[in-house]
Amino acid sequence: MSRGVRTALAGSVTAALLGGTVLAGTASATAFEHPKDTKTPPRPPAHMSTVGGDRLGLPGTQVAAAPGVPALPARLTARSWIVADAETGAILAEHNAHWRLAPASTLKMLFADTVLPRFPRSEVHKVAPSDLFGMGEGSSLVGIKENLTYTVRDLWLGVFLRSGNDAVHVLAHMNGGVPKTVADMNAEAHELQADDTHVVTPDGYDEPGQLSSAYDLTLFARQGLQNPDFREYCSTTSAQFPGDYKKGKAGKPTKVRDHFAIQNTNRLLSGDYDLSPYQGIAGVKNGNTTNAGATFTGVAQRGGRTLLVTVMNPKPEHDLVYREAASLLDWGFKAAPVVQPVGTLVPPLSKLPHPTATSTASSGTRVGGKGTEAAITTSSSRGGLWTALGIAGGTAVVLTAVIIVVRRRRPLPSAGGTIGDYRRRSGGRRGRGRRRLPPV
Repeated sequence: MSRGVRTALAGSVTAALLGGTVLAGTASATAFEHPKDTKTPPRPPAHMSTVGGDRLGLPGTQVAAAPGVPALPARLTARSWIVADAETGAILAEHNAHWRLAPASTLKMLFADTVLPRFPRSEVHKVAPSDLFGMGEGSSLVGIKENLTYTVRDLWLGVFLRSGNDAVHVLAHMNGGVPKTVADMNAEAHELQADDTHVVTPDGYDEPGQLSSAYDLTLFARQGLQNPDFREYCSTTSAQFPGDYKKGKAGKPTKVRDHFAIQNTNRLLSGDYDLSPYQGIAGVKNGNTTNAGATFTGVAQRGGRTLLVTVMNPKPEHDLVYREAASLLDWGFKAAPVVQPVGTLVPPLSKLPHPTATSTASSGTRVGGKGTEAAITTSSSRGGLWTALGIAGGTAVVLTAVIIVVRRRRPLPSAGGTIGDYRRRSGGRRGRGRRRLPPV
């Protein structure tokens, strides 16, 4: 199927939700430049991508305010944010969601979408010195050492808990090298219709031209959460990570290996000295660099409803990215039963329905026109969770039926169940002392 046809089909997903024609679009190539430092706060482009809905291309806050819909949280400072239903893809509200900004380590979600399915978690890799070359100055590290062995599971825990760029580079070299991995990530972004994203480094380290958006980061999270290993890693609060081999009395290494504790830097999951873990949180990934500021994508479930939130670059205050994300999640859980969506999270290109000759002929050159019948594509994974929906046209009755099926088939593990088990297995506890966070 051609790119134009698939993009048009993706646009019809929003048409089904919003009852209107949606134009899919991409940002211009000039947007690959980082904004220059200035005393004047940067402004979003006047026109942004309309992938997922026409309203998403408008600057500012988009929400369908109506009687019974709660007001959005006051004093939000983030340059960009989005709140969406993780299962249906409905966007409940957004603010400059297609603004292309530096993503920091939230880009590691795309890295995981790309590389994680390629290696079994039990595979063992001996780290060569070349595996650790090329990391940016001041990178966050989990503490991997050359000439030692690690399982793939160890490496992914290092990626998700400590945002370790060393773990990313080892996995990238296992995947054929950094340049190949970057190319693979850009191809995966294309497959996910994440057209705001341009990858330069696999770890999210600041580089000119490395950009994403709140919309795209939410797509990456939604895609990753269909993988049970991804769900485990991003929801693990703390773990024991392998270190050096212990030395005997003669100073020679023994066969017994030391381990040290690592804790997830996602403060809605692990908490902080002045911030409690968020009720129902189940991941996903945080980041912080000079160009990006603080970034965060989270997923949470309450009362059978699963929401995704992404917040990019709020004011540089302690844990503010998590507080704003929490306030948006609170709003989303209250508003979801009554608010009308302003757009949708589009499915991957490979999940779009293939147009039939009859439907294409009946709608002329427009794909997803009035003559197109409703088509649904779902995806499943081990353990039963999440879905990718492709809807071309259709009625509200059909859409409602789809939502019911999705929720019955794909419940999210609760924080007190699977995720709580991860916490108990790792033996970690949240300390009360103030912790200094490394850059991520």
